[in-house]
Amino acid sequence: MPVHLRADPTDYAPAVLVPGDPKRARYIAEHFFDEGARCVNDERGMLGYTGTFRGTPLSVQSVGMGGPSAAIYYTELIQLGVRRIVRVGTAGGLKPGLKMGDTIVAVSATPDDQTIMRLTNGDEHAPTASYELLETAVRLARDGGATVHVGPVVTSGLFYDPRPEIMRRWKERGHLGVEMEIATLYTIAAINGIEAVALVTVSDIVADDGASERISDEELRAGVDRMMQVACAVAIS
Repeated sequence: MPVHLRADPTDYAPAVLVPGDPKRARYIAEHFFDEGARCVNDERGMLGYTGTFRGTPLSVQSVGMGGPSAAIYYTELIQLGVRRIVRVGTAGGLKPGLKMGDTIVAVSATPDDQTIMRLTNGDEHAPTASYELLETAVRLARDGGATVHVGPVVTSGLFYDPRPEIMRRWKERGHLGVEMEIATLYTIAAINGIEAVALVTVSDIVADDGASERISDEELRAGVDRMMQVACAVAIS
């Protein structure tokens, strides 16, 4: 049994959604899974649930914030037999024209976080989504009428980054948004030969100087709900 997921392999479905927030994991299980989802992990308050979506087994497990925390849960899910991980979260929007509540599907994630170098023993690596899942996510999002943006994001190791102009430099190189876990997921997925894709809702618009305009709670909930309909369908595809 893993240390942080006090569960048996049979407790998790082959596909798992991974938000950072335990409350969001519970919300997903209660509002998007078919009736009857059960809690399979509450160790350290990191809630995990297993149920079904449209009759197909599906799990959700919270992973915390930042690469080091998320890496624990991605790794232990794989130890328990999970073969597909779909990240669902939020990101700061960098690309001009992004609106709060839009969905970003991350093709790749530039690692501005030393976690990835530790995972690869110092080898250079380009963390990239599984193409089939990426293609499915984009198609389903557009078919559902969501405003979806597809491209690279930045995975930062710091929420409060003191470097001046770093957001501007990321934006100038074509990054759509900045978040804290996707590069770690894509790297661990590649190392272990599993599928992974990430969908994130734009929760704030980040200016060149790092200042941000934050979405309202109601707008964020609506944006996340739109994203979750797609993410659940991608997970069981």
